[in-house]
Amino acid sequence: MGPGIVILFSLFGVLNGQGGNQMSIDECCKDGRDRGIDNQDCTALPLISESTTCRIVQEQCCATVLEDSICTNGINMAKDQGGCDTQFPGSTCETKTAKMCCDCCLLGRAAQEKGLPCDHSLSLGYQCGLVSRACCDDGAPDVKTNTLVPDKDNEALTGKDNPLLNECSNAKCAQECVGNGTCACFKGYKLKPDGKNCEDINECLLGASNCRGGERCINTLGSFRCQREVSCGTGYELTDSNNCKDIDECESGTHNCAPDFMCQNTQGSFRCRPKNQCGDGYIQDALGSCIDINECLAQTGPCHPGQSCVNTVGSFTCQRNSVNCGRGYHLNDNGNRCVDIDECKGPDGECAGHGCINLVGSFRCECKIGFIFNSISRVCEDINECRHYPGRLCAHKCENAVGSYKCSCTQGFKLASDGRNCDDLNECESSPCSQECANVYGSYQCYCRRGYQLSDRDGINCEDIDECALPTGGHICSYRCHNTPGSFHCNCPATGYTLAPNGRSCQDVDECVTGTHTCSETESCFNVQGGFRCLSFECPPNYRRAGENRCERLLCNQTSECLALPLRITYYHLTFPTNIPVPTNVFRMGPSNTVPGDHVQIAIVGGNKGDFFGMQRVPSGGEMAVTRPITEPQDFELSLEMRLLRYGTTSTYLAKVLVFVVQEQPILPYNAIPE
Repeated sequence: MGPGIVILFSLFGVLNGQGGNQMSIDECCKDGRDRGIDNQDCTALPLISESTTCRIVQEQCCATVLEDSICTNGINMAKDQGGCDTQFPGSTCETKTAKMCCDCCLLGRAAQEKGLPCDHSLSLGYQCGLVSRACCDDGAPDVKTNTLVPDKDNEALTGKDNPLLNECSNAKCAQECVGNGTCACFKGYKLKPDGKNCEDINECLLGASNCRGGERCINTLGSFRCQREVSCGTGYELTDSNNCKDIDECESGTHNCAPDFMCQNTQGSFRCRPKNQCGDGYIQDALGSCIDINECLAQTGPCHPGQSCVNTVGSFTCQRNSVNCGRGYHLNDNGNRCVDIDECKGPDGECAGHGCINLVGSFRCECKIGFIFNSISRVCEDINECRHYPGRLCAHKCENAVGSYKCSCTQGFKLASDGRNCDDLNECESSPCSQECANVYGSYQCYCRRGYQLSDRDGINCEDIDECALPTGGHICSYRCHNTPGSFHCNCPATGYTLAPNGRSCQDVDECVTGTHTCSETESCFNVQGGFRCLSFECPPNYRRAGENRCERLLCNQTSECLALPLRITYYHLTFPTNIPVPTNVFRMGPSNTVPGDHVQIAIVGGNKGDFFGMQRVPSGGEMAVTRPITEPQDFELSLEMRLLRYGTTSTYLAKVLVFVVQEQPILPYNAIPE
């Protein structure tokens, strides 16, 4: 069964990203390398660009990282265990690559142990030759660098008389010449297969570094360096020897100790210690300053009875108390003793018409009914019965009077015969409301019949409720609302809609089902919101009709023009309203079945006027989504092309998608006149 096309219509999906962004070659390679480091499948990477060049670079950079990692495992196996035959079972590509690198490394190490040159002439292949020379050079002693400058005994020799100089000048070595036209390299480099130029040895890849645990090896030209993976932390710094050293904040001046404090260094931090030491009578505050202690407050009874405490700077003093008679007493004639004052013997009396009783050091008034004696002001004051007995004297309001009180009622009540309680008034007896009245305790409430509301001006009269003008009027009728006294009714557009049984919503009329369309017999009817479309299609030349919506290509005569045509052209129809959220997935295209190694490319090749649509790669093919808001009704005839590479053969499929964007169901303003 040949590959087909699977279509998915979705109006509520969310498009996570858009293709088509122009990416540089370096960005494509970096994405491939990052996915190779994560051990992803390099043959099924998600595309970051629709460019074929970017896809190739992305896949090859990913494969290079995986091959380097697999080869490194084989080299480490050869160095650590010295054998390869039993370590790599199976015949996968990864196993073959790892075993090849392991065997070639063993070959290079064997050549080094037998004293054979690392740069042999065997036809081992480029990658095997590199691994063999790297393992051979890694175990060989450093090559001694011979100076080519003649000593004093040979100063008279010229280039013509010195055969070594002649051979080296002819050899054209990149770094060193060791005679007989043989080239050599400096330490950290190895000779390339051309026998003249040198290339850097990656000590980190070959495991020839001496980095410690917690350090990462970084290759450099001719050498390598070790970098600490974890920082030293606060209060420490990294030295040139890759060790952590404590920072002396006191010596470097990076502490924050105040001037009255001295800095003392500790491991990873520091402490601030005060410079001054306070004496007796002082205490040190948080800033290191000495402040006076108030002993009169800090100590309990610092002085003897009959003495008072006076604080001084750094100390305190005690002073003897003098004779002082309190209120209600005065000094006797000798001035050495306090005696009682009889306040009731005054000419006017202290109680102002009330009874007076003298007490030792004081007096008390016997007040009349409705008054109470104030022991502080020493007078008879009126008793506020309403405050002293709240809720116990009057049912509603209590008003104080001099020596007594009186009760009253709030609005809606009248005072009962007992002068304290209140009876409810029935205000509805006087018909204060325009429609309905309900008496409530202490008041009344006007209310209206259905479809009317109480006036906000007086709370008595009833006004018609304009349901269409309410803030929620847009939810009452789906199209147009007509207000009536005490009610309302809904209308729908003249054509394409009918009123639903609920009397509020407008339902689309399917003209294709009801037979009210005007399409001819050769056309097919396609229903849209509020209308319909008459559709027909004909297959282009060199195609035959294979169904209601599909054309298949006829047999080709092997000409390139015919073979480049799509194998199948399928027609689809979509409809949705304006102003749908973006992004929204509306169409999916892909092979009906998948085969390992398939490569699918899908793109919009025509009809995308205004760039309202975009494609995104998904595992099963591609999805088309609305990427820009469509605010006006309009029709689109989009052409989507899918190229399927399977078993080395590329097949092309074309989908013709007719999109009808109709106006979302309108809601007319109240009393608006439709066109």
